Amino acid sequence: MLARIHSPGRPLVVVTHQVHEQVKELLASRCAVVANDSVESWPREKILDLAQAADALMLFMPDSVDEQFLQRCPRLRIIAAALKGCDNFDVAACTRRGVWFTIAPDLLSAPTAELALGLILGITRNILAGDQLVRSGRFRGWRPILYGSGLQGRTVGIVGMGKLGHRLAHLLSPFEVNIYYADPLQLPLEEERRLSASRMEFDQLLSNSDIVVLLLPLTASTRHIINTATLLLMKDSSYLVNVGRGSVVDETAVAQALSAGRLTGYAADVFEMEDWRDRTTLATFRPAYWQIRRTRFLRHTWARRSETCVCKLNCPLPETSCRCSTVSPLLTP
Repeated sequence: MLARIHSPGRPLVVVTHQVHEQVKELLASRCAVVANDSVESWPREKILDLAQAADALMLFMPDSVDEQFLQRCPRLRIIAAALKGCDNFDVAACTRRGVWFTIAPDLLSAPTAELALGLILGITRNILAGDQLVRSGRFRGWRPILYGSGLQGRTVGIVGMGKLGHRLAHLLSPFEVNIYYADPLQLPLEEERRLSASRMEFDQLLSNSDIVVLLLPLTASTRHIINTATLLLMKDSSYLVNVGRGSVVDETAVAQALSAGRLTGYAADVFEMEDWRDRTTLATFRPAYWQIRRTRFLRHTWARRSETCVCKLNCPLPETSCRCSTVSPLLTP
């Protein structure tokens, strides 16, 4: 099958998930392309079967690459990952094998910040519950119910002040909130003034915030950074929002805190079962908090706008796949 797919003299690019036609057309102008046109993920064995003859791969969040994967891909020269983080990929193994690995570090910062703000407003103002009431047939006009907490005068703690944190702080500024952030690096004073944000230690931020927003990558030090112990530091009246990586939160601990009244609400578009290091035990796990009313959840892809998926045809991923699949890889990607 692969011999028929691979056109002589043209590098083969395998795209593992559905992309817009413009992206495929750009790739096809220089490469032979095998693309998944379904909204569902290909089985890992199918990806491996296609990747054995591929010069380049365009991968997405459900995918994972490790040493064993790379051993079966002798032609592979580049992996272009259409995402911000790389915790599902063994970048060190790619480096050892001379395979270029690229990400799009700022492509999703703006839409993800917008989504985070939407989740904050949705959970603090009971927007979904209000919508459901109006549609239920039980709506009879104003009643003294479903009051929300609002944002004005509240304290928002941002955990992780990278580009995404900057975007969210900028969006929050018109709401007249107090913004604190926890990050290993302190921003320059002028930048803190521009964002109206002040740095706090992580434990202090949890204790002082009405809303805690997690914008962290998944690493050994951030996995389950929100757990039973750290949840006890938070106000009972506080809200937790996670748009970073699912496994930075211990979902069982969050469900227990919500049930015990030690947390007012939780919203997220990321889940532990999405992260490969937890997938073997959590792939079929249905978090207990799905049944708790004071939660709001969205699919991870909701952070992406239509024009972002097309990448406005300026996204470096397809272009990089074309260029790098026709040259020798660098020793250090």
